[in-house]
This record gives sequence, structure tokens and C-alpha cells, in this order.
Amino acid sequence: MSYPTVNIETSHGLITVELWDDVAPNHVENFLSLARDGFYDGLTFHRIIPGFVIQGGCPKGNGTGDGPRRLKAEFNDREHHPGVLSMARSADPDSASSQFFICLTRDHCQHLDNQYTGFGKVIEGMDVVEKIAAVQVDPNSGAPIGEAPSMVTASVGDAE
Repeated sequence: MSYPTVNIETSHGLITVELWDDVAPNHVENFLSLARDGFYDGLTFHRIIPGFVIQGGCPKGNGTGDGPRRLKAEFNDREHHPGVLSMARSADPDSASSQFFICLTRDHCQHLDNQYTGFGKVIEGMDVVEKIAAVQVDPNSGAPIGEAPSMVTASVGDAE
């Protein structure tokens, strides 16, 4: 099966993700739409928890902002392994919007299975994800200290 892809050019290099439209079609369409519209361009990875996740996609840059739509959960059987792309949300399972995270380890992400919608995975650039995960952060909030790693552009790839 050929999945749609998105290329996320970051301040630390290129990350390419494939999007699982067979298990989370609404989340995939939302992410593709936001990428096409330039929503992610210039946004930061505002939350970095070493050994857990890097998180970005907040228009306010602090984890409190949303995109134009809210999504109903599409929990599925895809496990949260390193490189899995999943939607962040509040305590409400149907509150995902634009913020996403990329898992760094299975050990610290397995509790997310069937609680958060995994909708893709990194297929190139996991080394870039690890570079972003290595920036200095506030140990209490996960906020980067100094200039936050950013998404220069997010563009839809050829496989769509």
C-alpha cells in the first residue's frame, strides 16, 4: 500500500512521514490539509520530553493553541513505537486539532496505545527527530531553552 507523505523541513533537517489513511482517515486528511495550507510553516516543537516525545503544531507556540478543526478520536491497533506520529489532545479524546507528537521510545509511549490516534510514522529523518529531542529543555515543562526547533515548511509529498 502506498501512503501519502509529508516532508517536514525543520531547523535541524528533513523529516519525512507517511500517513496511515487506512486507519485514521480524518486525521490524515486534516494533517494533509494543514500542510497544504502552510499552517505548520514556521511553527515550533514547543514540548520536548527526552525518551518520550517531541511535540509541535501549536500556533501559539506553547501548547495552548489549536488549528481550525477538532477531530473525533480514531483509535486504532497501530502501536506507539519510535517514529510514530500521533495527535496530541486535551483530556477530551475528541479534541485533537493541529498539535502532533513523534514518539522516541516504545517503553515510554506504550501507554498511549488506544488512547491517542496514531496516524503515521517517520520513514526518513529519525536522526533529525533525535537531534530535536537532544536540545536543552526545561526539565519541568519540556519547553526548549533558547530558540525552539522549528518547522520551516511542511509540504505534501508525491505519494498522495
